[in-house]
Amino acid sequence: MTPAKARGPYTKTPTRRAEIVRAARESFAEHGFTKASLRDIAERAGITHAGLLHHFRTKDDLLAAVLAERDTEERRYAASKVPDMDHLAPYLGDLLRHHQEAPELMRLWIELAAAASRPEHPAHGYFVQRYAWGSDQFARGMRGKADRGELHEAIAPEHAATLLQAVLNGLQLQWLLDQDLDIVGPVRAFMRMTFPQAAPPEDEE
Repeated sequence: MTPAKARGPYTKTPTRRAEIVRAARESFAEHGFTKASLRDIAERAGITHAGLLHHFRTKDDLLAAVLAERDTEERRYAASKVPDMDHLAPYLGDLLRHHQEAPELMRLWIELAAAASRPEHPAHGYFVQRYAWGSDQFARGMRGKADRGELHEAIAPEHAATLLQAVLNGLQLQWLLDQDLDIVGPVRAFMRMTFPQAAPPEDEE
């Protein structure tokens, strides 16, 4: 007899979870969060519904994993494209255009972020940490700009970091309500107002 291959719920767990998350991302983008089903996601991932539930108990858990994966991808990309704050404006323009290619994911992110503002929400801790990380990264860059005399004198570095996050999140919400709205231009305008002494990015000269 040929020995049976090792199977079970823990076989290649990280790989299997990654496959499920990719399948969920495709299903959410195609059908929307409400209409996407766990059975469809399981079929796309090539596993049973019960197998999917071993890794993710609810669709909310899957959505959080999808958005976390998107964050990880964007952080890697940012690390390769933004060596300093002088390169931030072009990167943010590219990022917003990338988000516009998947409006359903953008909508889901905004909806989940609002729901997770409640302390009892399962994604509350994730969003608290995410915003704290973003604020810290932006504030460090803003302090560097301030030290070089390039940050507007009326804005504290920490305030500039908070405002930048508000601008990015608010513009994406506005775009979902009016998809003819230019949201890249306002981001660049905000950066020019924030750094009036800095040289313009190459793609804006």
